[in-house]
Amino acid sequence: MKHVVLLVISFILGSIPFGIIIAKAKGVDLKKVGSGNVGATNVLRSLGKWPAILTLLGDVLKGTAAVAIGRYLGVGPVYEGLAGISAILGHNFSLFLGFRGGKGVATSLGVLSIFSPQTALVTFIIWLVVVIFTKYSSLGAIVSFGLLPINILLFNGKERLLAAVLITILIVIRHRENIQRLMNGTERKIGQRE
Repeated sequence: MKHVVLLVISFILGSIPFGIIIAKAKGVDLKKVGSGNVGATNVLRSLGKWPAILTLLGDVLKGTAAVAIGRYLGVGPVYEGLAGISAILGHNFSLFLGFRGGKGVATSLGVLSIFSPQTALVTFIIWLVVVIFTKYSSLGAIVSFGLLPINILLFNGKERLLAAVLITILIVIRHRENIQRLMNGTERKIGQRE
């Protein structure tokens, strides 16, 4: 029963749409500007640096909180990972947005920050390097999370591999359109406005 409650709480936590809340406080409907996405990248494009930082922080912390609650309840690494996945799913398919949402990158990093801190750091560094050289946030996410299962194996062994594979699958699925735009040369760069 405790495991089910954990997954439900994690999904609700993940569903909190920080980007929408912060944009609304500034009188902006985030779904109608920029890419229409609810994450920090679109907030940056549409509202600027500080609202984007606040959105990023909120989206990271809800992933961290889900895994932290699992750890506090002593459910073990598998269910900690599943709590994290549940929070990511909540972000991607928010209860408060008609089961629509973001792409889960920041929330996934939040999950990893407590689930496997070394892997979180490596994933962030890979993302940062790709973004610095290409200016594409989406490409950074695809590359860094594409390598996640390998990095988890290196740092944690097989015990946490299931969660890593599921996170990678979710990130790739949510970036399908970005992958198409990258291939077509029409993907927007970080900070680029419409």
